[in-house]
Amino acid sequence: MSTSTIKSAVEAMVQPYLNENGFELVDIEYIKEGSNWFLRIFVDKEGGIDIDECGKISEYVSEQLDKNDPISGAYFLEVSSPGAERPLKKPDDVRKAVGKYVFITTYEPVDGAKEFEGTLLSFDGDTVAIKVGKKEHRIPYDKVASARLAIQF
Repeated sequence: MSTSTIKSAVEAMVQPYLNENGFELVDIEYIKEGSNWFLRIFVDKEGGIDIDECGKISEYVSEQLDKNDPISGAYFLEVSSPGAERPLKKPDDVRKAVGKYVFITTYEPVDGAKEFEGTLLSFDGDTVAIKVGKKEHRIPYDKVASARLAIQF
């Protein structure tokens, strides 16, 4: 089974439980590190998620995976918060981050750069506006390779 098929199967398995309990699925990773495979599920909720909640979600996911395991080999299951530098995977994530400090990379240079760190000014679905220092950059959303919240020092 491909990585994307596994991620889709796991998402379908856990999404109803997360919705019922007020959690948001931020991301799912199924990756190999060294000789080990890891299934990582990143979950959040309004006000943040604590370790006990991650534990309850992990128990539920583990039970579901035991019943309908889409993964044939051995792997480690991890359920956690996305952390302070939360990835902005979906357009809705970007909309919610307007006004916050972010880090954006692009597939190709925009205004001569491929990395932008600053305050997210706006997002209309097509264009991301970010203020870096005193300069505002307008980045076509289809050129954004990755975006995440960033910690400002």
